[in-house]
Amino acid sequence: MRRTDREKDLFGKPVSRRRLLQFAAASAVAAAGLAPAACGDGSEEREFSMTTATLDAKTAIAEPAVETMTGRISTADLGFTLMHEHIIVQSEGVSHSFPSIWDKRASLNKAVEMLTTLKARGVDTIVDPTVLGIGRNIPRLLPVVEEAGLQVVAATGMYYFNDLPAYFVSREIDEMTDLFVADITDGIQGTDVRAAILKCATDEPGVTPGVEKVLRAVARAHLRTGTPITTHTHAATQRGLEQQRVFAEEGVDLGRVIIGHSGDSDDLGYLTKLLDAGSYIGMDRFGLDIFLPEEKRIATVAALCRMGYTERMVLSHDACVYIDMYKPEVIEQFVPNWNYLHISDHIMPALLEAGVSQTQVDTMTRDNPRRIFENVGVY
Repeated sequence: MRRTDREKDLFGKPVSRRRLLQFAAASAVAAAGLAPAACGDGSEEREFSMTTATLDAKTAIAEPAVETMTGRISTADLGFTLMHEHIIVQSEGVSHSFPSIWDKRASLNKAVEMLTTLKARGVDTIVDPTVLGIGRNIPRLLPVVEEAGLQVVAATGMYYFNDLPAYFVSREIDEMTDLFVADITDGIQGTDVRAAILKCATDEPGVTPGVEKVLRAVARAHLRTGTPITTHTHAATQRGLEQQRVFAEEGVDLGRVIIGHSGDSDDLGYLTKLLDAGSYIGMDRFGLDIFLPEEKRIATVAALCRMGYTERMVLSHDACVYIDMYKPEVIEQFVPNWNYLHISDHIMPALLEAGVSQTQVDTMTRDNPRRIFENVGVY
């Protein structure tokens, strides 16, 4: 893990939670009978030789597992999972060029507070699909996540609705794919945090040449690594169907794809097309009533549960601690319920009242996320 001294000082944590977890894992391996062997360069790092029996035991413990920002965990430990939340969302490069527009310290402290509160409400994990285009900065967020103690799954991919950064315009799709794969296999932005989900976006402009390039690069990275895909869509124009088409052309199993922001629509015809093609759908914008009122969102989830689609839906808010696209007073005025706690505090009781069973709620918030991160075999 690599963090700036300033970020370390912000929280005063000389030893990271991730490093403690790694130490505990090494101790467990040693206790299981693995023999340590000093590295030839004399460093403090150690590698372990192991018998067939201990290898089998280690494999049994390690799999199925998923990478989080603070270490690899068993999928059984994902618990209550919100599948589409952000922590910090920023226009790419703006606050770097004009640092006076953002109070970094205040935002990071608020993030610790909000994530800690979310954990206290019973949420164990969030998936943060913040990628290039909306200000991904894993080194900055790592101390926040460590301090809060919430499990956060990081993403790779891109978030653009039309044109791409100039760097990618003249480069081939597979060069983009290689970068996504490296985030998954090696780590993100110089850290040892590995991405465990792929993200791409299609909005009202549709599958423009730039967007198509990203969709196909994400699909190819998925095929090479088995990492699941989650998307941003414009539900009103049914962009999820176009995403499914491109993914299918690339050979993706649509059962490993979450078509995001599907909850912005109450068109059961559109939603069942997505579902019948095999994908999960993200009912993941609770609180954003400007796209669809809350009562219609709840009624749509309840209807799809009655129709037998419970096992293909995941819930979330698409909320964040800080977003620079809108002024805070505008967010408070138009979407006052758009926050991490809305599902726990209000939506779950409303779903139960609408006839959704507790078992179905658990399926959407616990079982389905676990299945998504277990279905990761390479093609």
